[in-house]
Amino acid sequence: MPPTVLNALYNKTQFWDGRVNTLEEQAALPIVNSVEMGHPNLDAAVAQIAAVEEYQQAFRVVFGRPPNGADLVRAIASYERTQLSFDSPFDHFIAGDKNAIDDSAKRGWELFNNQARCNKCHALTDTTRDVTNLIDNDFHNIGVLIVQHKVVPLARQAEELIKTGDTPAIDQAAIQTDMSALGRFLVTKKEPDIASFKTPNIRNVLVTGPYFHDGSQETLWDVVDHYNKGAGLQDPYLDQDIQPLALTESDIDDLVAFMAALTSPNYKEQGATELARQRAISKTTRPQRDTVRAFAPKPPRPPPPK
Repeated sequence: MPPTVLNALYNKTQFWDGRVNTLEEQAALPIVNSVEMGHPNLDAAVAQIAAVEEYQQAFRVVFGRPPNGADLVRAIASYERTQLSFDSPFDHFIAGDKNAIDDSAKRGWELFNNQARCNKCHALTDTTRDVTNLIDNDFHNIGVLIVQHKVVPLARQAEELIKTGDTPAIDQAAIQTDMSALGRFLVTKKEPDIASFKTPNIRNVLVTGPYFHDGSQETLWDVVDHYNKGAGLQDPYLDQDIQPLALTESDIDDLVAFMAALTSPNYKEQGATELARQRAISKTTRPQRDTVRAFAPKPPRPPPPK
């Protein structure tokens, strides 16, 4: 599941594992990835674009030369930088309009920064709230499906691939193979980074599902349930901040209300429809819900495999 392009210009790194730094580098890789756009190389994509007179003219007007690979990715990255997402009800609340969000969302904002521990990743520091992008520009293992993968042999394979310096091949492996479970390790080769993924920007999160790097969760209730039970507690590489949260059902509803308040005006109607859809699902289907675990103490962390 690709990260949202909204506010991507603020990311210090791109992709879930941060394997490139700029939007230009990011724009190039889906073009040549066989499960995305599937071109054999960037030149092949340029050849298709160059065959369209409208693009020929546009490239000459903007760049003063015919279509080429460097300008192609510049154009895509320039467009991505226009995809800004602010002016939500939450922004008006932070600016001083106390009636911009309802009481449930207000309670959710406090939970977000306290008992729910969302501020461990979605804040500047544990004590400094981030009201702009709600990210820490870091990578975390949040316990998503790691136990289903044999990460040690995968990590050894990944090390050999990384040594080749073949960025397109690494990109394909990060999407198409079980190596996708390795996350940030594909970049750093550091064992503590196994299954760590970038903290996502949660603005417009209501309309940018499904959730997590693998798209494994359908609703925001599923997401909160995942954290509430301290998912992945048998994962030896789990982030230290993951633990059972003891959130009640009303707490979870408040957290979702806060996240819904991050929806910007141009997605207001879509957001309302999606919120109603997710709420209806949450009334009957909650695959991640485990109230007993959510209110239990955190068990000892298992040692990393040898």
